[in-house]
Amino acid sequence: MSKQLPPEFYELMEQLQAVDFVLVELSLYLNTHNNDLEAINQFNHYAKERKKLRKAVESVYGPLMQFGHSYSGQPWNWDDAPWPWQV
Repeated sequence: MSKQLPPEFYELMEQLQAVDFVLVELSLYLNTHNNDLEAINQFNHYAKERKKLRKAVESVYGPLMQFGHSYSGQPWNWDDAPWPWQV
């Protein structure tokens, strides 16, 4: 059974995916330019932004990751749809 979600959920997920993309690209760049302070500052900025976005999503819609990366509500809500890969 599919859970109906508001447009705000998809907007937050799109923002989260964009930040994840930036973090991956900066990680790759920093692997070869590890003294670039501007890139490190950008990485840290987006890491904080990702944490805020993740909290915003999870506080309303439930966990995005398992294995201790996300907390569970009560009752256990990891199995509540949609799962992150279903979005």
